Amino acid sequence: MTDLLYSEEEEALRAAVRDLLTDHCPPAGVLARTESDAPHDRALWKSLAEDMGLAGLLVPEERGGQGASHREAAVVLEELGRAVAPVPYLTSAVVATEALLASDDGELLGRLASGRTIGALAVGLHTGSATGVRTVRVENGTLHGELTGIADAAVADVLLVPADDGGLYAVAADAVTVLPQTSLDLTRPLATVRLAGAAGRRVGDTEPAVRRALRAAAGLLAAEQLGVADWALTETVRYLKERKQFNRPVGGFQALKHRLARLWLEVVHLRAAARAAADALSTGQDTDVTVAVAQAYAAPVAVRATEEALQLHGGIGMTWEHPVHLYLKRAKADSIAYGTAGAHREALAALADLQAP
Repeated sequence: MTDLLYSEEEEALRAAVRDLLTDHCPPAGVLARTESDAPHDRALWKSLAEDMGLAGLLVPEERGGQGASHREAAVVLEELGRAVAPVPYLTSAVVATEALLASDDGELLGRLASGRTIGALAVGLHTGSATGVRTVRVENGTLHGELTGIADAAVADVLLVPADDGGLYAVAADAVTVLPQTSLDLTRPLATVRLAGAAGRRVGDTEPAVRRALRAAAGLLAAEQLGVADWALTETVRYLKERKQFNRPVGGFQALKHRLARLWLEVVHLRAAARAAADALSTGQDTDVTVAVAQAYAAPVAVRATEEALQLHGGIGMTWEHPVHLYLKRAKADSIAYGTAGAHREALAALADLQAP
């Protein structure tokens, strides 16, 4: 029987990450960054990745990492989601790292594990399957083409680019043109990557690397969505205890109690699904099914939790200064990241042989 409860080590990791984020990633600071030309918090990334060693959690010790598991990475992502932290942890420490774990380039993997190099897989954030991934052309040993919807490309030092010869190429960021796109989620900006004769080094095959990366991304994204939803619920309960109407706390009204109770149950179920996905990724047991279940459930709950938070905060929730809109935008963007809930339900139906007539 798998134990999905948090271990003492995982709780200690959570406390350390939460303390750091409380001190260095307040909502007002995140909001200020989204209004600037540099939305990514490089100082926070250095603290998380280099000082705490969190960038290498998924990398074995013999390859330069911490030798932890997806369960620990999920705990980190829960806390990053709770703070909508503008750092490339999911894109570099999970997605790009998993792609390299399917290759044989130990040198680049070690650099990503150290946190000193930020990587990004040049596959659109909306992509949920390794089939049909957009590629660039290989001509005379150089890469040509354009890829859109690449998350955190603006802060990456190296891009892992799929090419039409079936190879995955490592390309230095200064060899490509990165054009910012208008992104709903201001804390995880997207960009178009344009390659015009860029030099690249083949690090592996696209199909197995992208398949492994997207599966881990979908499974661990559920942990981030859990953090977003849990923040929304916690902050809404806190606000409704303090806000008074007709000389009594708003949270005392029966209709609102019912809405919050229903939301609490959904968040509890989401926690179970996200924990199961992280455990399945770490053990390799029933991984495809468990990840599909988690993602089919996570997106609607995170969106509903943040929508409820926005409504139940009343007028103040509609202001730009209140951080709830950052969480709603993250939840909405996450709902189409690495495959929609509908796409994961279809995948689950195929895996369980429950095709529609």
